[in-house]
Amino acid sequence: MPIDFTNTNLVWTSILAETLYRLGLTTAIVCPGSRSAPLAIAFANHPHIEAIPVLDERSASFFALGIARQSHRPVVLLCTSGTAGANFYPAVIEAKESGVPLIILTADRPPELRDCNAGQAIDQHKLYGSFPNWQTELAIPAVEQSMLAYLRQTIMHAWGKALYPVPGVVHLNLPFREPLAPIPQPQAQAIAASFDTEAFFASVMPLVAVSGQRSAVAVSGQRSAVSKPSPIDLAPRGLILAGGAQPQSPEDYCCAIAHLSKTLGYPVLAEGLSPLRNYAVLNPNLITTYDLILRNSVLAEKLVPETVIRVGEMPTSKQLRTWLEKTQPRQWVIDPDGRNLDPLHGNTTHLRMSIAAFLETLPQPAETPNAYRHLWCAIEAKVRQTLDQTMCETDTLFEGKAAWLLSQVLPKRTPLFINSSMPVRDVEYFWAPGDSRVQPFFNRGANGIDGTLSTALGIAHRQQSSIMLTGDLALLHDTNGFLLRNHFAGHLTIVLINNNGGGIFEMLPIAPFDPPFEAFFATPQAIDFAKLCATYDVAYEHVTNWQQLEQRLNPLPTKGIRVLELRTDRKADAQWRQQHLGAFAANISI
Repeated sequence: MPIDFTNTNLVWTSILAETLYRLGLTTAIVCPGSRSAPLAIAFANHPHIEAIPVLDERSASFFALGIARQSHRPVVLLCTSGTAGANFYPAVIEAKESGVPLIILTADRPPELRDCNAGQAIDQHKLYGSFPNWQTELAIPAVEQSMLAYLRQTIMHAWGKALYPVPGVVHLNLPFREPLAPIPQPQAQAIAASFDTEAFFASVMPLVAVSGQRSAVAVSGQRSAVSKPSPIDLAPRGLILAGGAQPQSPEDYCCAIAHLSKTLGYPVLAEGLSPLRNYAVLNPNLITTYDLILRNSVLAEKLVPETVIRVGEMPTSKQLRTWLEKTQPRQWVIDPDGRNLDPLHGNTTHLRMSIAAFLETLPQPAETPNAYRHLWCAIEAKVRQTLDQTMCETDTLFEGKAAWLLSQVLPKRTPLFINSSMPVRDVEYFWAPGDSRVQPFFNRGANGIDGTLSTALGIAHRQQSSIMLTGDLALLHDTNGFLLRNHFAGHLTIVLINNNGGGIFEMLPIAPFDPPFEAFFATPQAIDFAKLCATYDVAYEHVTNWQQLEQRLNPLPTKGIRVLELRTDRKADAQWRQQHLGAFAANISI
């Protein structure tokens, strides 16, 4: 891209944009504003960066988060001065907690226009507290060669900090003086003839994330924080826990855990948010109904492990967490990122290494019988058969069946965004193993419902036709995301479970206390989603039976946004779970 020598601000911002492009940037999300005009112009004019204008800053930030989560590379997110940047805060928190690389550029007034009632000026230094990987304010734009070199090197450093040692947020605050519009300045135009673009950018090379960060997968021999652990006592009664994961290469992740399972002879308890359930053919020792199994107190007692190897974060299941907290097995957590992943404060040691590095410390696999593994697999087969049969025979619109049906019928490799609250739990309970290779995505860093539609659209942007599984409140929380429709490339089908309120609260101890339960916790909104979709010119269909939903899910459209609404009974579904979840394994004896 030719550098824009129109004026000092545009020399500065066009060099910034070109440096980021040469480092690997493909997408910039641009929120409107005056002070950020030099940045918006630079990204809008760059021929190789997709610049997408988004009106609402919160929606924009989660859209950027979704694109970065899918691509595993930084996305630029920029806005004007004042409160605009504060709207990015929830997405900054989610990016920090789930290891997603974002580069946030907040335009600002210059120092002489701060703290003097100049308007649209707040203290933007360290706006996001301790959440960014790195944050700084850049110098006032200048065209001296030394200052342009400073800018280039600072942007290179910022890109690296967004990726290493753990992906996350970088915040750069950029003050600009007038002119903000592309008004010519002779001093900037004067340097055009002597500026050697290729020599200036010679040191800027693409820098991308190492595959596997935040998934505990890495190539063999990758350096770890601990090169060799002390000898580990691996008891025969051991199991592997695999929590939610969004690896860059799901198949490599699943193969690594299958290898670990084979080497140790351990069963693998795989959360529904893990891709493992969708690559089940790779691992014959996969356990997917553990939450239901552990509701049988006799089975729970007989299945107590001595050793637990956990890959990544703790699974969502409260039954599993309670069981581990009660039985206190020896736990080893494989996670190279340096996080504390022990919310139960158990007998736990973190291994700061990848699965591949951990495997190098173990003996070669031996085909030896393991009664403990066989017991788990035998119970899994019985419970899974009962569960699948129950789902097949369920004709009522029980919302949990939506998750089960998605696991059965989606096209191969479909990206699936699963919302927090009840959808993630229904996936945990009901998602069936198979070889669909569906790739689950989710915002479980902070477990909020902020920006879920915008995140799903970011994940689906320029990707294979995608699905979002959500409840009504989470969708209503981010309806501004529908404003992205004119710039969204691809297709997203939203499977909307409309139970007119917060179904998760029906499962909590507060539920019997009404008032204030219904008004202040369930918070029903009574929205006509057909009218809402019409307002945004989004396709809508009311689904009244499972056959209709199955027909709409495969094949999927290739363009646009579509809402498929299932109207369910919140209280009846809560009662169904209370009556049935504990019954699937109740009659199994060993």
